[in-house]
Amino acid sequence: QVQLVESGGGLVQAGGSLRLSCASSRIIFSINTMGWYRQAPGKARELVARITSGGTTNYADSVKGRFTISRDNAKNTVYLQMNSLKPEDTAVYYCNAAVGVPAPNNYWGQGTQVTVSS
Repeated sequence: QVQLVESGGGLVQAGGSLRLSCASSRIIFSINTMGWYRQAPGKARELVARITSGGTTNYADSVKGRFTISRDNAKNTVYLQMNSLKPEDTAVYYCNAAVGVPAPNNYWGQGTQVTVSS
């Protein structure tokens, strides 16, 4: 079992920045992949960014160059630094942990709202 707690969401103007945090109850070094997903009203949940235990990252095309995912193994926390925010980034952001191979179990946080005003 993995409990994930997100924080850092809020309301920001377009062009602004926010940093999301995801604290894990499990040592994140042992987690295959941790990531951030988002879901806007009426839309499917989509991958924003993810990072492997080895530090490999990948991003959705829509956020490349603006968002950065990172991890602090000592704090068992994953971050999402979001810069140059756009109104279309408005969504509930969810932290995800994929544990185990070859068929990982997925764990989710409760979500944190990010609202970008124009």
